[in-house]
Amino acid sequence: MMRAFLLHFVFSLFLLSMHNISYARDTITSTQVLKDGDTIVSSGGIFKMGFFSPTDSQNRYVGIWYNQIPNRTVVWVANRDTPLTNTSSVVLKIVNNPGRLALVDDGNNDANIYWQTNTSRLISNPVAKLLDSGNLVVMDANDDSPENLLWQSFDHPTDTLLPGMKLGTNFVTGLNTTLSAWKSESNPGMGEYKLYIDPAGNPQLILRKGRKEVLRSGPWNGLEWGGFPGMKKGIGEMLVIFNRSEVSYSYQIYNSSIIRAVLSNAGNLEIKVWLEYGRGEWNNVHSVPIDVCDEYKHCGAYGSCDYNKSPVCGCLDKFLPKDPGAWGRVDFSGGCVRKTPLKKNCQNGSSDVFLKYSGVKLPDTRFSTFNTSMNLQECRQVCLKNCSCMAYSSIDISNGENGCLLWFGDLADIKVLRVDGQDLYIRMASSDLDYPSSSKGKKPKLIKLTSSILGGILVLSLSLTLVIILYKRKMKEIQLKLKWEEEQTLFEVSTITRVTHNFSLNNKIGEGGYGPVYKGVLDDGKEIAVKRLSKTSKQGLVEFKNEVNSIAKLQHRNLVNLLGWCIQGEEKMLIYEYMPNKSLDSYIFDNRRSALLDWPKRFNIINGIARELLYLHQDSRLKIIHRDLKASNILLDINMDPKISDFGLARSIEFNETGANTNRVAGTIGYMSPEYAGHGIFSIKSDVFSFGVLVLEIVGGKRNRGFSHHQDHYENLLGHAWKLYRDSRLVELIDEHLDEPCDFPQIQRSIHVGLLCVQHCPEDRPTMPSIVQMLANNVELPIAKEPGFFTESVVQIKANSSPNKEISCPINEVTISLPR
Repeated sequence: MMRAFLLHFVFSLFLLSMHNISYARDTITSTQVLKDGDTIVSSGGIFKMGFFSPTDSQNRYVGIWYNQIPNRTVVWVANRDTPLTNTSSVVLKIVNNPGRLALVDDGNNDANIYWQTNTSRLISNPVAKLLDSGNLVVMDANDDSPENLLWQSFDHPTDTLLPGMKLGTNFVTGLNTTLSAWKSESNPGMGEYKLYIDPAGNPQLILRKGRKEVLRSGPWNGLEWGGFPGMKKGIGEMLVIFNRSEVSYSYQIYNSSIIRAVLSNAGNLEIKVWLEYGRGEWNNVHSVPIDVCDEYKHCGAYGSCDYNKSPVCGCLDKFLPKDPGAWGRVDFSGGCVRKTPLKKNCQNGSSDVFLKYSGVKLPDTRFSTFNTSMNLQECRQVCLKNCSCMAYSSIDISNGENGCLLWFGDLADIKVLRVDGQDLYIRMASSDLDYPSSSKGKKPKLIKLTSSILGGILVLSLSLTLVIILYKRKMKEIQLKLKWEEEQTLFEVSTITRVTHNFSLNNKIGEGGYGPVYKGVLDDGKEIAVKRLSKTSKQGLVEFKNEVNSIAKLQHRNLVNLLGWCIQGEEKMLIYEYMPNKSLDSYIFDNRRSALLDWPKRFNIINGIARELLYLHQDSRLKIIHRDLKASNILLDINMDPKISDFGLARSIEFNETGANTNRVAGTIGYMSPEYAGHGIFSIKSDVFSFGVLVLEIVGGKRNRGFSHHQDHYENLLGHAWKLYRDSRLVELIDEHLDEPCDFPQIQRSIHVGLLCVQHCPEDRPTMPSIVQMLANNVELPIAKEPGFFTESVVQIKANSSPNKEISCPINEVTISLPR
């Protein structure tokens, strides 16, 4: 009896030891899985990975935390937005060909995928390994070199930046690494706060809450982020890389300290160090924001925020409140203006000077340029000669004052720093500086000079008065022609010229049939996009008037916002809100940037466009047919939400009508429906056809036109997609960057809806209300018929007046206007 008991005891110890060995491994191989209750530990025992539940939550997640810290501190979460409620059959495993790490329902033959890595390379022996750095990597077991990693969690952080992890953008691979806070202490889902590096101008850290910027680090000054003095405390070295390949920030530690940077769900960026001795707790080494002066643009342009003063906002020396009444109501957002405005014609800056402001956080650098090889004196000369340059400073203070940083446009988000502030040199009118009075012997000359100037001013004033009277009459005529139904802002040409740096190439962000588009920043800091009519454009006042009168009456979250207009002489400009991610075509047709659009983002774009077309066709005050819906006219905001733009060719019809006829075919080859291109008949079904083309382009990542071009035959994307649909091979149409099996049913359904939209006969195409329902619900879809422009040697537009004339169109996508 005793012998049997001992044998059972020894066998139990053996099983327990085997179980503990499985717990101690640091790798998941193709023959192993990680179940709820199991963990893996890095080889040095620093980090552990497994299933966990946050405080006050029953949901289960897979995460990484510190192994030797008693209070579990999670630094990374795999399925943060797909919580598990039942993990009885869910495992984390390696899926071969390609080698992926996936969280799947093992009891359902991996049918349900809750999370997976986005690896696509085929390897013979994929494994997942937890490193002592806290990095989870997927690699080839036969080749563990860093450059051959298939995937790593350091490229996909959640709320924590660990030593060695990079924050920023790799311009070669398109990888953009950001921190995003948890929704709450009990929910690791992606919250509303996001920290990232903005590479525009001189790069800096930006913290957003939703779409609103709430915090800015200031530029890197060679030692630390200028607006975050003290952030480097406790960190061995902060590393910042700015070059053509990448913009990134990371840090390293040189001792055995356990340090992490975390973005809290309250919107605080905190540097924490683990205090092992005493109570054993995390100690906050540094945290931002510190006070209200860290709030982005709290005191407006040329305002200075000093927390030790009351009120905290004041104007910089030689500046006055732009709206004194608002400042009296403790509303500082309007900012300040110079006591003496700068001359519009600065004559290479000969009449201007620079005033030094010391001990400040340098202003927003997104509209700046820099040169690391210049000294401060050279920097001053460059700024002085450029009338658009408003300030300059050193870019590197690690060893004296080196490099040159130049600002263009108004200066915003300036804070007084008691420690580690920098010097800023701001452009001023020379009369604003206090000079010694002239000697008595020079007074007669001064009087004569003054008299001459005053006489010249009088003549000039009379001339200007006459010009202004004529100009105002012209403006009234134009305003009557435009028949505004809503109040819009009339911008001066001089204002638009200034905020776009005289329409410089650096500010040019695109060009269409109407003309070039430029980026600008208004005095209040609002970013704008200026569409300027080109002298060579075939469009003009008709399209200008049409776009304004159409878009001014429309309001929708997926419609670009028209801020105002500018018309003077030959100049005709439309001013829109600025879309930081530019147009859809710059993503889906670019092999590098298309990798940034996963399927959820693309499906959100498709749905956003569909909802806007539904609004235009049915719910707006006017019934609008866009007539030029295409990828380049879909703009993407900061959250990658789509906004339809360019209403220059749009037509409004009565609500009891569905379409009309035109003697002037206008649109873009590849997106025009057959009945419109061939006979000038346009309707809501014309927009539906264009939408269908867009859907197929978004899914396939290829242009409809130019998809395949042979010597004797041209097959567009529509024909190719329909053949694959007919042969049940739709998977071959999907963009190579969308290799996600769990999304395939939704992708396949989207392709089907797209093919229904591009059917040859308008009556066969669904309406936008039906399309929105088809995309949102699993309703049964009808069989798609052959599309319009199925296959052809060239796309032809036949004019009724010249039935034998055929116009061959090139491959590029340019809006055209042809008489019929």
